[in-house]
Amino acid sequence: MTNIVYLRMKKNANFPNLCEIFLKDIAYVSTADTSLKKKLENTPIYRLTKKDKNLVVIDSFLLIEHLTKNYEDVEIQLIGPNQSIVRVISNKKSNSVFLVACVWLILFIGTAMTIMNFHYDVSMQEVQQKLHLLLTGEENEFPLWIQIPYSIGLGLGTILFFNHWFNKRFNEEPSPLEVEIFNYQQDLDNYLSHKENSLNVREPSN
Repeated sequence: MTNIVYLRMKKNANFPNLCEIFLKDIAYVSTADTSLKKKLENTPIYRLTKKDKNLVVIDSFLLIEHLTKNYEDVEIQLIGPNQSIVRVISNKKSNSVFLVACVWLILFIGTAMTIMNFHYDVSMQEVQQKLHLLLTGEENEFPLWIQIPYSIGLGLGTILFFNHWFNKRFNEEPSPLEVEIFNYQQDLDNYLSHKENSLNVREPSN
């Protein structure tokens, strides 16, 4: 009797160097036979070597071919992604406080320069001076009662826009930055799935 096994590959998976990858590490397995499920989940699929460097793409076609050879009475139904991107994570040293401080300082100065250049381009000071003149009828080179609340509002608006205050989120909606990072990661995964997949490597024609 043929057992139907549903297989859903994980899109991404992280592993340390030179380890053995089992089916449960890169895919979700579902079948009515619990003993068969455990056997499938503990089936060795791939062993990472130094030649793999930091990235391996495991294609579902090769995976199904490997499983059907070891389990003849199994019919595999693939659901979801067609590849699993395996990233090799090496042991990284913790970031130094000095390096973090330097990066933070560079980003702070760059952001400040961007905001100041934008305000200079749109003549924000002149606009605030004219606004003060319209509201009070008096000229003032530095209308602080407008500039100070505006500066505070600019900071609060940035915090609300990015939907973060350090590790705290204000609501469940993703920020525009998180959406852009997600889209970039999707494009990167699609590129890697095509370029690093051994099935897509063709021998040059003679």
